[in-house]
Amino acid sequence: MIKNISVNQLEEALHEAYETCRTIEGGANADYIPYLANIDSDLFGISICLGDGTVLSRGNTSYEFGIESVSKVHTAILALRQYGADEILDKIGADATGLPFNSIFALLLERDHPSTPLVNAGAITACSMIKPKGDSDGKWKAIVDNITELCGSEPHLIDELYRSETATNYNNHSIAWLLKNYDRIYDDPEISLDLYTRQCSLGVTAEQLAITAATIAHDGYNPVTDKQVFDAELAPKVVSMIATVGFYEHTGDWLYTAGIPAKTGVGGGIMGIMPNVFGIAAFAPPLDEAGNSVKAQAAIKFIMNKLGINIFGSTRVETVGSD
Repeated sequence: MIKNISVNQLEEALHEAYETCRTIEGGANADYIPYLANIDSDLFGISICLGDGTVLSRGNTSYEFGIESVSKVHTAILALRQYGADEILDKIGADATGLPFNSIFALLLERDHPSTPLVNAGAITACSMIKPKGDSDGKWKAIVDNITELCGSEPHLIDELYRSETATNYNNHSIAWLLKNYDRIYDDPEISLDLYTRQCSLGVTAEQLAITAATIAHDGYNPVTDKQVFDAELAPKVVSMIATVGFYEHTGDWLYTAGIPAKTGVGGGIMGIMPNVFGIAAFAPPLDEAGNSVKAQAAIKFIMNKLGINIFGSTRVETVGSD
């Protein structure tokens, strides 16, 4: 069965989600990174990007916030572009840990395997793999250029966030050197860790993340820039990784209640992919105990349930013009 959803219906759902969720209380800014602790906790925005490049937005969707762990998706795509799906599976993996995103114990349990590019260990490994090897500046350019292609516009490094991250990333130092001990890091550990820290410190908007999500949802085609960013055959690989571990130890609960693969970050952003339909992103700084934005979760879940669509459903969804 085909279910048609009009742009008007999407706009109505977006409006209702914003009005319903903007007064939600609870959660707190990430306080272990000083920069994030000081972001205005009332900021809130939601964006949806359709396959024709239409972007629907409400709230603070042009505010640049720290991309944090959502950047793991972008760099996983870059690694897939450079190496292919089989080599990423061999050198990193595509499995969930069932543990927090920064878990050292997960790395020990996997017996030297990083598990997936979407947790810290695997993301640091992915940064180590990015070409050109041994060239920090060249790697950084490749990372930023890739994110720019996915977002449709260039992100900007938030220097204060980068300094905050660098001064407090003791846990990630341990992960990087444990990866080195296991021969699961493929370049200098300090370069790899710095690249990971820098990419997490990039400033993006909810609109940019919605465009990235739409690019993934439409098989690597960016509908805003009209450019094929990555091979279509890689899109299901990316979506499967997001579906498996996008909310870390709460991923199952998220998929059960929201029905859309999504990746979260402690900067307050969440990016969701509804294949062949749209990309969606929401942003609000206060997080729950697992590090996921309280309002952004609620907003995306509201829209999915309001529209009655689900990645696991048998109904094929198509967006149509305004009523």
